[in-house]
Amino acid sequence: MTQPPHDEPTARSQEELREQVEHTRHELGDTVQALADRADVKTRAREKAVAVREQAGAKAQEWSGQARTKAAHMAHAVEEKLPEPVKQKGAAAAQGAKEKAAQAGQVWQDKAPQQVRDHRAALLAGAGAVLVACLLIRRRGKH
Repeated sequence: MTQPPHDEPTARSQEELREQVEHTRHELGDTVQALADRADVKTRAREKAVAVREQAGAKAQEWSGQARTKAAHMAHAVEEKLPEPVKQKGAAAAQGAKEKAAQAGQVWQDKAPQQVRDHRAALLAGAGAVLVACLLIRRRGKH
């Protein structure tokens, strides 16, 4: 009976060693990657900022919904407690404001020249640009 010498590993043990080495390499690679991820402070800070921003947005939406609900309940409670004469005066004031706005619109249509009415948006944009330019010039002059 011939036995392999003790110096030489058998084929089976060589295959087992290769598998162990490969497994150890993978574990070592995972460990190195985990350490690299921990050391990358900039990326971790960015990820944390994104998470905090998302959480803040969710909280803001939640609180906004709660505030709207409470405001609606308060408005309804106040409306129920208002005496009828106050409600009527408020409705009359709202109607008066609507009428005044309609009158102002009509005056605009009657008094403004046709060219101004046709190019109102462009004129307003130009006036805004002139205003901004004046403010910038004035601000530059103070420095």
